[in-house]
Amino acid sequence: MKFCSLFSGSSGNCLVASSGKTTLLIDAGLSGIRIQKALAGAGIDPRDLSGILVTHEHRDHIHGVGVLARRFKLPVYANAGTWQAMTADLGKLSDDQKRVFETGKSFDIDDLLISSFAISHDAVEPVGFTLSDGLTSMGIATDTGTPTSAMMRALSGKPLVVLESNHDLDMLQTGPYPYPLKRRIAGDLGHLSNKTAGKTAVDLVESGTTTVILAHLSHENNFPELAYNTAKAALTAEGIRIGKDTALSVAPRAARTEVYKF
Repeated sequence: MKFCSLFSGSSGNCLVASSGKTTLLIDAGLSGIRIQKALAGAGIDPRDLSGILVTHEHRDHIHGVGVLARRFKLPVYANAGTWQAMTADLGKLSDDQKRVFETGKSFDIDDLLISSFAISHDAVEPVGFTLSDGLTSMGIATDTGTPTSAMMRALSGKPLVVLESNHDLDMLQTGPYPYPLKRRIAGDLGHLSNKTAGKTAVDLVESGTTTVILAHLSHENNFPELAYNTAKAALTAEGIRIGKDTALSVAPRAARTEVYKF
């Protein structure tokens, strides 16, 4: 399998995973043009996409979904709650482009097996995903305020995991955001802090994960170096060696990562 983060952060999210035969976008939270340019930079022709998976209805995850689906005649996969919440924002799509899955159930898209799991976020029915080509697999968990047991069961042992590391709690608490927004971000229905992400990364690596990509960093309340160093400290404190036992990296907010092959 191959994976690349095109954009990851509070301003917009778009990931791409491929089995070689099947290539999927996971969320499309920026303009269609920006996503097309990022795909081209990664050597991907959008006409070769097999569809778009949607985690939840927030704008930084769906802004470009409708445009791309219409432009390239792509099916869009989301659960019933997310479809209900996002339909008005996507614009007109044909009935055969609207694919509804049940949270917690698995389904096939060509040669990829997709499974969804509930996450803890202030959306209608938010999910994360695991993807498998039968030989290897990966997991994606962004926009979750706490690492739920369902999330950890789903991600356990996945060779590659994309894990939210949204904010540094001290930066959030002392920053300019109004108190209700701070409380929302730090709450169980908000976003993972660097510290919680580090602890979660330890659990994942101990379960067999060999690549952790920290994602969805806040522009106002985090720095890539801070997210990385917090997770690294948590891992090394448990005797986990970066570069030997696991690879650790940070997905940029406004640029793509390398293409991971695993």
